[in-house]
Amino acid sequence: MPIERVVTGIPGLDEILHGGIPKRNVVLLSGGPGTGKSIFGQQYLYNGLKLGEPGILVVLEEHPVQVRVSMSQFGWNVRPYEEKGMFAIVDAFTAGIGEAAKRERYVVRAPDDFQSLVDVLREAIRDIGAVRAVIDSVTTLYITKPAMARGMVLQLKKILSGMGCTSILVSQVSVTERGFGGPGVEHAADGIIRLDLDEIDGELRRSIIVWKMRGTSHSMRRHPFEITDKGMIVKAEEVIKITGR
Repeated sequence: MPIERVVTGIPGLDEILHGGIPKRNVVLLSGGPGTGKSIFGQQYLYNGLKLGEPGILVVLEEHPVQVRVSMSQFGWNVRPYEEKGMFAIVDAFTAGIGEAAKRERYVVRAPDDFQSLVDVLREAIRDIGAVRAVIDSVTTLYITKPAMARGMVLQLKKILSGMGCTSILVSQVSVTERGFGGPGVEHAADGIIRLDLDEIDGELRRSIIVWKMRGTSHSMRRHPFEITDKGMIVKAEEVIKITGR
């Protein structure tokens, strides 16, 4: 039986994933600052909306208003989809403080309480029938309590996967770090995609590599990508070599 997949719609990415992300997979999207993790997640969600697939974005590090502005700069206007009940932002950033926050529909009143985040997440997925979800970033959830990282990711996976979502969990790593962000987190995820920014011949180059993806074969090479005014473009035909790693 052919595996059901969710196409990311990110140019070049579905090629290196040999057709897309297997349905219900929870993918850890790992990278340092400025690598394009948030853009990746937003582009994945917006491409889903265009295909009629509802999605949710859980924001833990940026004001929802700012997120909408950032998305619109790439031409990804989510307002109409919010009005149609196809897209929702779960605000786990403001704790409901401030005028703009009062207008948000899904607000985690105590962002440092994992259980209250889980409850609001469940409600949002159920309300809009989400099939795509992005959490930006999971690192924020356990940065002060690393021992709980794996348990939290497993619990999120149970909910997201169990409710039919194919999900991206954004994970932050420091520039020099080789891991994927958080002890044991990489073992809990179904897939790991790593974004990097490296200096090559005096200029910063972006690259992407799929470390693992349950349920499918995938490219084992490191590919260059660019961020344009239309979002991310992966150069699936090209391979980039980074020395000194």
